[in-house]
Amino acid sequence: MKFDITSLDGKSAGSIELNDEIFGLDPREDLIARMIRYQLAKRRAGTHAVKNRADIWRTGKKMYKQKGTGGARHGSARVPQFRGGGRAFGPVVRSHAHDLPKKVRALALRHALSAKFRDGGIIVWENATLDAPKTKGLKEQFAKAGLGSALIIDGAETQENFTLAARNIPQIDVLPVQGINVYDILRREKLVLTKAAIDALEARFK
Repeated sequence: MKFDITSLDGKSAGSIELNDEIFGLDPREDLIARMIRYQLAKRRAGTHAVKNRADIWRTGKKMYKQKGTGGARHGSARVPQFRGGGRAFGPVVRSHAHDLPKKVRALALRHALSAKFRDGGIIVWENATLDAPKTKGLKEQFAKAGLGSALIIDGAETQENFTLAARNIPQIDVLPVQGINVYDILRREKLVLTKAAIDALEARFK
């Protein structure tokens, strides 16, 4: 399918042929949801932890004799029943990541791109370059183009001037094509792809 290419200032710069196998699929919400769950689980630190009864520093002496007190039997003051004791069934340091087949991850990315295309959320730029790293000027250009929330994907490397100018603008992300991912695509209103990014994506999914 043909798609119009624009420049950073909104002027027409020709057209490009988009691959139907990447941008023309019927989006499957289940695949996209599985991929987002996989991404969010993998980036969790998993460093939460509590002290259980083995980690509490307290005497191990039996609190009081077994019989004759009229109360319940207790052998340790470190147990969760007592103030200052260990916590029962608390979180431990662990990884929250789970497996997802490589083919499913690749398919989910194509379905996310197709979903964004179907919603009219894709913009194709000739390139993403600036002469000078000026945030103010870039912000004004984004305002004219109506880009308030966007993920901008460039080729193998992003231009330094453009990256420096864009990094302090809220809700604007700039990534090389290797960093494209389902979660970032869907959490921004617009997906901006350069010609270099599209060429790299088509080569990746051949």
